[in-house]
Amino acid sequence: MPEPGSHALSLEGIGCRFGDRQVLADISMEAPAGRITCLLGESGCGKSTLLRVIAGIEHPSAGHILMDGSEIAGPARFVEPEQRNIGFMFQDYALFPHLSIRDNLAFGLRGIPAEQRQQRIDEVIAKIGIAHLEGRFPYSLSGGEQQRVALARALAPRPAVLLMDEPFSNLDQGLREYVRRETLATLRELGITAIIVTHDPQEALAMGEHIVLMKQGRIEQQGSPFDIYDRPVSVYAAEFMGPCNRLPGIWTGRGIETPIGYFPASLDLDEGDLALACIRPQALTIEPGSEGIAARVVSKTFMGESEQIELSVHPLADTLRMHSHQRVKMAVGEKVRLRLNGAQIHVFAENSLSDQRFVPKNS
Repeated sequence: MPEPGSHALSLEGIGCRFGDRQVLADISMEAPAGRITCLLGESGCGKSTLLRVIAGIEHPSAGHILMDGSEIAGPARFVEPEQRNIGFMFQDYALFPHLSIRDNLAFGLRGIPAEQRQQRIDEVIAKIGIAHLEGRFPYSLSGGEQQRVALARALAPRPAVLLMDEPFSNLDQGLREYVRRETLATLRELGITAIIVTHDPQEALAMGEHIVLMKQGRIEQQGSPFDIYDRPVSVYAAEFMGPCNRLPGIWTGRGIETPIGYFPASLDLDEGDLALACIRPQALTIEPGSEGIAARVVSKTFMGESEQIELSVHPLADTLRMHSHQRVKMAVGEKVRLRLNGAQIHVFAENSLSDQRFVPKNS
């Protein structure tokens, strides 16, 4: 098992260019040994390119990559992919269709003696639980079975680091959650250092012990799941991790004064500066009685375990979105009172007003 606090992989100032296009810039991060790190971000932000740079498939144009303190990529050194002891599991699994499952597993072990190779295959087949599949071919497997075989093939060479590019994106929702739990249990049992790419913030929060949020080829924020969700460093980070209501206001020295209330915060601003509050939908609750902020129900959308409610609040131009896990009997058009939970309110400086807004793909 890795030493506590050690780092299996370190990136220092990594850049990558394709011709005149800067794809990655100044990427510095560490993947803790024996832990799961998630690279998170929208499509095209550079996550998969960064994974390929770590694997050695792409060359960095700047910076250094170190494994256990030894440089594997830099201006004066480049270790070839097959010599890095890094496993790569591709998004489409990349199984060889003309080879049986057992022969697929053997493909990455051609450099070791036959007896040792067969023993290694037997071990990983037993560990992943795919003995009943070893004589079959990829075309005959379900998506979940192909994912497990791809994982087994990536683990067979016993890599020091395992890279996984959107490994669950091709699976249906119910199967995705099952296979994800099963895969994470295997990685943690084996103490594998893994870097997993995902565009889904909920998936990253569920998987990662360390999360690296990327935006346009750079790192926007990195830290624990609690750091990323509870303490976003920008409007972009706050909105990427979940929907927010934007509310402009004035900085009073110790907080932001908005049309619907005052929220304390700690920012390096001058009194009277513009500021912005991002209010999570779950920060809003209905207040019984006559106390609280006057509002009117504009719409209600039932979402199964929760209900999304749009509320009009004077003098705000935009409605506020609220998520409720309780069945609150209220009709569209009805007047209600709101209470705000300050723990889910994030305050930013005025330059956040021009910050790029993250718009979910399904919106």
